[in-house]
Amino acid sequence: MPATKTELFKTKDQRLAALARVLSHPARVAILKTLAKKNECICGEIVDVLPLAQATVSQHLKELKSLGLIKGQIDGPRSCYCIDRQALNECIDDLRSFFEELQ
Repeated sequence: MPATKTELFKTKDQRLAALARVLSHPARVAILKTLAKKNECICGEIVDVLPLAQATVSQHLKELKSLGLIKGQIDGPRSCYCIDRQALNECIDDLRSFFEELQ
């Protein structure tokens, strides 16, 4: 199977681009801010603070989870989410390194 063009770039650069893509939607930024304030909350609580349908919020949560920025636990019909602090610190380090490299 041929490589995609993305695979031709360094893993670190691919990770940084994935982070930028996931953070590029204001709903995802708002979700992260909400989780940071509350430490953890169920999907319904996040839906209550955003002007979006539950299905849309769930899709944004899925994107954040795929990057590893958040963790989710299913408790019956409810899903509880929180920020993965280790992953967040790695993202901070990646962004810091990137911007220092540009200077």
